[in-house]
Amino acid sequence: MTDVAVVITAAGSSTRIGAGIKKEYLPLKHGTVLSEAARAFLKAISVQFLVITHPEGRKTDAENALFSDREISNLSKNTKIVFTAGGKDRESSVFNALKTLAAAGFSPNGIVLVHDGARPFVSESVIVRVLEAARAGGAAVPALEPVDTQKEISADKKIVRHLKRAHLAAVQTPQGFLFAPFFSAHKKAAENPLDFTDDTEIWDEFADSGRVTVVSGDAANTKLTFASDLERLKKQEAQVIHTGLGYDLHPLVEGRALVLGGVEIPSERGELGHSDGDALLHAITDALLGAAGLGDIGSYFPSEEPEWKDADSATLLQTVWRDVTAAGWSLVNLDAVVLLERPKFLPYRDSVRQSIARILGVAAETVFVKAKTGEKMGKIGRGEAVEVFASCLLQK
Repeated sequence: MTDVAVVITAAGSSTRIGAGIKKEYLPLKHGTVLSEAARAFLKAISVQFLVITHPEGRKTDAENALFSDREISNLSKNTKIVFTAGGKDRESSVFNALKTLAAAGFSPNGIVLVHDGARPFVSESVIVRVLEAARAGGAAVPALEPVDTQKEISADKKIVRHLKRAHLAAVQTPQGFLFAPFFSAHKKAAENPLDFTDDTEIWDEFADSGRVTVVSGDAANTKLTFASDLERLKKQEAQVIHTGLGYDLHPLVEGRALVLGGVEIPSERGELGHSDGDALLHAITDALLGAAGLGDIGSYFPSEEPEWKDADSATLLQTVWRDVTAAGWSLVNLDAVVLLERPKFLPYRDSVRQSIARILGVAAETVFVKAKTGEKMGKIGRGEAVEVFASCLLQK
């Protein structure tokens, strides 16, 4: 198996984004922008070396940004992590990282993946595609076909050539290279007065080891550069999704009302329970609590406490829902399955959906309830019990 080193460039000043902090150190998901970029590689492939470039004298800041994600230590157990001061520009920063790899004895036949630290949304599929293509051909880059028609213009802003989008590519990172010729190309580039915008240009100019293979990129693999990108980052960070699963089972006995979703359904038997026994609302309550990480219905309303005797389950659900929404969650959708042999549930379904929506203060379209019978089998089929499963999707 080919050795793999990942170089994540994070030595720039980040002045254009206007955040007052280096963009790679901004908080995101499990840690920071930098840690999310690193996490993607550590989870996708086996990495022998991870080299992080940082501004001169700011190694500690880079370490704190990377390890703010507590899982990085576990994900990198078989990876040597090195922090290297960058240079005056991206080209010199990558060259410093390559010199660090050479000094550490990285294999000349290994593959180096160079990635922008400000691209935290890189996917596993892009990483694997680049790695496989670099192994096969020596160099690879992910790219997208431009959406807009491209033109070449002159210095006086006149169109001089009409370019075909099918022959153009907007390149991204990671860019993958065979280490020995890549390092040699960077040595030559360091002695050349020309400026190079990315590593594929350096490879083509100095490596003499074949053309760079282009693989499919990903529109989500964007680079954070401007203030508008910061706003997009904030919105993405705000969209946290959690799922929840709830379950309840109650025996059916004579002398009790059958209540489902806050609606009393005519029946010879109803739920036996400490409260009013509404198994549907109980399952929904547990699903919401689980998704929000706030506990379960038993810890909120212990059955051994007399104050909850014959309690209205709608009131219990509203109490829980206030806590869930106070924690910043909103309901995307709620789905439930009621297992009940008789009476038939279908005539009451719309009323039950409307009732649940009213209790939660949400649109009825976000709530759905299905019913199944026990086909005359088991405790459900014999009409001895009602069983409910509920799931929900919460967004924060």
